[in-house]
Amino acid sequence: MASFSRFRALAAVASATAMAMMSAAGCAPSPAGEPPCFPPPYSVRPSEARPGDSVTVQAQDAGCNPRYGGNARIQISVTDSAGAKVIYATSAMNDGGGFTYTFVVPARTTKGQAAVTAVPYSIDWCDDTGRNNRVAGAAVVLLQRASCVLPVKPLTIRR
Repeated sequence: MASFSRFRALAAVASATAMAMMSAAGCAPSPAGEPPCFPPPYSVRPSEARPGDSVTVQAQDAGCNPRYGGNARIQISVTDSAGAKVIYATSAMNDGGGFTYTFVVPARTTKGQAAVTAVPYSIDWCDDTGRNNRVAGAAVVLLQRASCVLPVKPLTIRR
């Protein structure tokens, strides 16, 4: 009988832990009752560049309130047509999701169609169901990314 009581106690702890993680991950409504808020769309200018040219990745604040905080970062990556990640950096992002990041196209970048991504760094584990899966300080190793459509913008590299 003692092992059954121990099992029930462990099950109760596991259930409470799971509920806390789901709330921390954004599965519960926000405290302010706001709808989910996805990161704002970003742009890449110019859309064509050569190695040595400057390219700017930028987003205006979201039309909703993502509450990224004062220390928020955006993760930008550029993958060239050969599949090499030629830019992988983080930069400052404001509380509303707005940012501007400028980089110089590296000399080693293969010509052709490159892919530029920009996602909030270490805070949004998005899914395409409309839920805000903010990790809110939860241990990232315990979370798994749900069905996430990674936004990608093209950048044509010329020689």
